[in-house]
Amino acid sequence: MNLSEQLGAGLSGIEQLRAIMASGRSAGIGTTMEFRLTVIEDGFVVFEGTPGLHVYNPIGMVHGGYAATLLDSACGCAVHTKLSAAQAYTTLELKVSYLKAMTANTGPVRAEGKVIQMGRRAAFSEGRLVDAAGTLYATATSSLLVMERK
Repeated sequence: MNLSEQLGAGLSGIEQLRAIMASGRSAGIGTTMEFRLTVIEDGFVVFEGTPGLHVYNPIGMVHGGYAATLLDSACGCAVHTKLSAAQAYTTLELKVSYLKAMTANTGPVRAEGKVIQMGRRAAFSEGRLVDAAGTLYATATSSLLVMERK
């Protein structure tokens, strides 16, 4: 049973996310990569984390997968806020553009996800990864499949 099912059975998507945030728990990926959900609105979410040595690659900077994971989470959970209790989703495509490298000195970053279009079977969202000063590190666009929960 996943975290949404444990805390939010029978709830809409936005209610599930709010229940998860209120519990103080996180999905496994957030624990592993040390980021958390901090803002939940209709069609909009924010994840925050501080990149550090735990997400470094062999060339001495934050691995691109850290930015991609934050942005995939933000784009996906923005869509999650629009789901009924009977719906689920999965990412079909994620395109990430890396604009600036991150290091352990970057400090806290936030990934903002926003729904662009929500349909019955497909959803489209976009995300931005910025630091506290507003410096843009990466952007993403995502296509997601919306389906009935089984």
